Amino acid sequence: MSEPLDELYREIIMDHYHSPRGAKKLDNPDISNEGKNPSCGDEIEVALKVGDKTIDDVSVACKGCAISVASGSMLAEAIKGKSLEEVKKIASTVREMLKGNQVELSEEMGDLEVLRSVNKFPVRVKCALLSWTTLIDCLESLENEKKTKTSTTE
Repeated sequence: MSEPLDELYREIIMDHYHSPRGAKKLDNPDISNEGKNPSCGDEIEVALKVGDKTIDDVSVACKGCAISVASGSMLAEAIKGKSLEEVKKIASTVREMLKGNQVELSEEMGDLEVLRSVNKFPVRVKCALLSWTTLIDCLESLENEKKTKTSTTE
């Protein structure tokens, strides 16, 4: 990657770190989940308000390194207002990208492209992944909750 592009990516990551999006607390979220990265001490809580098949609001409370906080901030920005299917696709794409796999990112994914540069620092991949794996756990819990409600009402 070229030096000016590296600098741009650094600026975007630091912007998200210093002014994290979605850092507010949600009252009565529909689902929340906590994630921890014991190797570096990063901690995160992702909370979602879910409307009729869309993410109406998101809260990402993250304590940790710049990469972890920035990734959580980008997550909050990327998923709000999206359908659950779109969110699953975004999360899967980001996870694959962070693992070093080639993926196509649409323009609507915004700043998420900068996370591709994390691959240069393998020790930081888990930091960037933490918010996304925590989100995926939230979505799986939400689906399991819906299945349980459906089976008990039948």
